[in-house]
Amino acid sequence: MSEDSSVTPQHPIGSGFGHGSTALEVIAGLDLTGKTAIVTGGYSGLGLETVKALASAGARVTVPARRVQHAEAVVAEAGLAAGGSPGSVDVELLDLADQASVKDFAGRFLSNHGTLDILINNAAIMASPEQRVGPGWEAQFATNHLGHYTLANLLWPALAAAGDARVVSLSSTGHKLSRIRFEDINFDAGYDKWRAYGQAKTANALFAVELDRLGRSSGVRAFAVHPGGIMTELQRHLPREEMVAAGWMDADGKLREGFKTPAQGAATSVWAATSPALNGKGGVYCEDCDIAKPTDKDSPLARYQGVDPHAIDPADATKLWNVSAELTGVNAFG
Repeated sequence: MSEDSSVTPQHPIGSGFGHGSTALEVIAGLDLTGKTAIVTGGYSGLGLETVKALASAGARVTVPARRVQHAEAVVAEAGLAAGGSPGSVDVELLDLADQASVKDFAGRFLSNHGTLDILINNAAIMASPEQRVGPGWEAQFATNHLGHYTLANLLWPALAAAGDARVVSLSSTGHKLSRIRFEDINFDAGYDKWRAYGQAKTANALFAVELDRLGRSSGVRAFAVHPGGIMTELQRHLPREEMVAAGWMDADGKLREGFKTPAQGAATSVWAATSPALNGKGGVYCEDCDIAKPTDKDSPLARYQGVDPHAIDPADATKLWNVSAELTGVNAFG
């Protein structure tokens, strides 16, 4: 049987960018005037840097936010103006942990926009205390994956209408901490905050694999992204002692070598969303502004580099999609 030529190989393409590249550097020279974009969590950390870069190239960006007034203040302080013109940024209400809120947001967006060119599923919670949302879903899986799953499916008409839309799903090396626990996806048998985070990040990667398979005939391509280690509000649930013990920083709070600035952390998302080098490609996991290599399990850096097989497994990607459709009752392809 011949290899499916529509499947993008999981290996670097020599993008010319790397670990230290910034969002503004990877988007330099591109004109996104007339393009629409959504960046969840686009009012803090690398999400805000992602929004700045897209707006600088002329895109109209919508930032969904649970705390609208706070997000509006942050966006205004960053010098980003609302109003629907090229380079503008508008904030809209959205709580990813609340499926009704996701549906309300998607309905409002579709009523005001015919197309969506870029969807960046950036928002996340990490290593949070055990919490249940909706009908008893584990909060990290529900927020990081199911909220974005429903959002993308409900926005599918606008994505498909764009003709060449891209969806970027933020994963991380956290995916290495856990496969999808199909037998206990909500950790009902006992909660572990890091395994729950790992499962959610694996889900983000598998989501891109399956959406790309389902959407590429309509011109919609999807990518998973590891932004790198960045110190942002994502760490809000972690005491300093835990981060010191993990080797992220020393006792004085100095970050270890290899951590990125938010502008560098946003670069791979922006590259995946806009780079002409990715035309005709998709369904792959990216890091450091390139397609990542598969994990070298014998490398001393295996925990921090590359993508593990379980996070790009096409069978698990389809299985997770079907489970997500059953849980949420939403499936644009059902």
